[in-house]
Amino acid sequence: MITPVNGYSTNLIKQSVQNHKAQRKQNDSQPVRTSIFYINDYHGKSINLERTMTASNAFDNFKPSEPTDKLKLSSGDILLGEIENVNRVAIAGENALHIMASAMGNHEYDMPKSVGKVIPDMKFKMLACNIDIPPQYPLSKKVEKSYIQEINGHKYGIIGTSPTDLISRLKYSRLFSENEIHNIDLTASDIQKEVEKLRSQGVNKIILLSHLGYGYDKKIAEKTEGIDVILGGHSHNLVMDVKKGENLLYSQSGEPVVITQAGRDGKYFGVLNLEFDENGVITKVQNNVTPTRGFKRNAPLRYVFEKILGKPRVVGYVKSAAPPITNDLIDPNPHAQFIVDCMREELGADIALLSAANVRGYFEGGALDTRVLEDMSPFKNNLTITPYTEKEIVEALKATAKSLVNMNNKPGILHTSGLRYNINKNGEISDLYYKDKDGNETKIDINNPREDKIYRTVINDYYAMGKDNLSMLDKIDWAEKIFDFDFTKCVKDHFKKDQTPVEIKDDGRIKIID
Repeated sequence: MITPVNGYSTNLIKQSVQNHKAQRKQNDSQPVRTSIFYINDYHGKSINLERTMTASNAFDNFKPSEPTDKLKLSSGDILLGEIENVNRVAIAGENALHIMASAMGNHEYDMPKSVGKVIPDMKFKMLACNIDIPPQYPLSKKVEKSYIQEINGHKYGIIGTSPTDLISRLKYSRLFSENEIHNIDLTASDIQKEVEKLRSQGVNKIILLSHLGYGYDKKIAEKTEGIDVILGGHSHNLVMDVKKGENLLYSQSGEPVVITQAGRDGKYFGVLNLEFDENGVITKVQNNVTPTRGFKRNAPLRYVFEKILGKPRVVGYVKSAAPPITNDLIDPNPHAQFIVDCMREELGADIALLSAANVRGYFEGGALDTRVLEDMSPFKNNLTITPYTEKEIVEALKATAKSLVNMNNKPGILHTSGLRYNINKNGEISDLYYKDKDGNETKIDINNPREDKIYRTVINDYYAMGKDNLSMLDKIDWAEKIFDFDFTKCVKDHFKKDQTPVEIKDDGRIKIID
């Protein structure tokens, strides 16, 4: 249930700020009450968009006891990948939710071939103040730095940012040069300029739609002044409630700044309830983050999506499945284990590697249909068989294991078939074994891996290009074969051969140890 805006239970902000604004006397004017429905990093997940639609309708239909401004905002990466229909679904979902504006996440740049076609469908603002988009790219005419949203006579300044690591996150990074996306220091300056521009137009309630990541959001909150709310994305943090020092910080001028983020893949959405005084300073706040699993799929939106994607069909059956994992980037994932086993089995390779970032859903008991399966692989990265040396594989495992200690847990661990290993809390691997198709295990010396030992490896083309700063995997030109399908075909082919219902459970091939 969505908590009403006047149902504040905790997190009353009473701290006086240590600057000239703190000295101004309060008058008897009524506070401005604001309720923000926010989403981030849905990554084209159509089923969770359908569930979010049901929650959105409840938000729309709720009548607060006091006059309340309602906003609906996105922090980016609602779109995903190159597939035009996946992006059409995401855009249709944002339109149906009545999203007012969205940050330009990295995945909003993923569709160079079809972006010109889908821009006219976007009924919401697209915002990024920290990138210089080349004029020949159609998005240059769509993306704005900021704008003013007026509701019930109250003005809200809305600013957007793209991630500072955009180049490393893009499959088609050649579209941009390094100097076209600004670093974090320039980004802070860009944001402050937009704040001052909005203030000059009489706006004192300012919201940043950030796709910088939680760590950088904290820096922006404390390095700038004038921002009241940062609705975050990119790092996939699940930021619950409001806690001083964590997501309630203070700006350079001493005013409170609230930071939010609702995980990834549409598993959660948020409602942020606020009260502003007449100077635009937050005096009350409540942050509600709610799982979408508790909401039914909206039938009208499901119909719209199926018109775009086609009717689903059953491909197999799941006897039982482990619950969804907590941290998608660094937790061992039994759902990914089944997928990566199918990749290795169906394509006849020595091992298979699958990034945690590429698995965007989970299996549930019962019939498995194509909508659920396609939702798990919205990137649609083509698979390859690429030869890697033992040394290159060990280097990749070591680099991705550092995700446990890296900011925002990027890029995520590698799920494996044909390998098992441990990762300690410092992000270091140990006890690495190769397991052949007959079940025989051979220990790999991670300190002296062989350069003359080659493994035929199933890996997608994104990682075979060495993306996510994994240069040791950049061997796409060495690929034995590049297929025209992603991992979903391997799962379908598995069930074509064997309709036995599967059990999705963790077999311990990757362990996080103390």
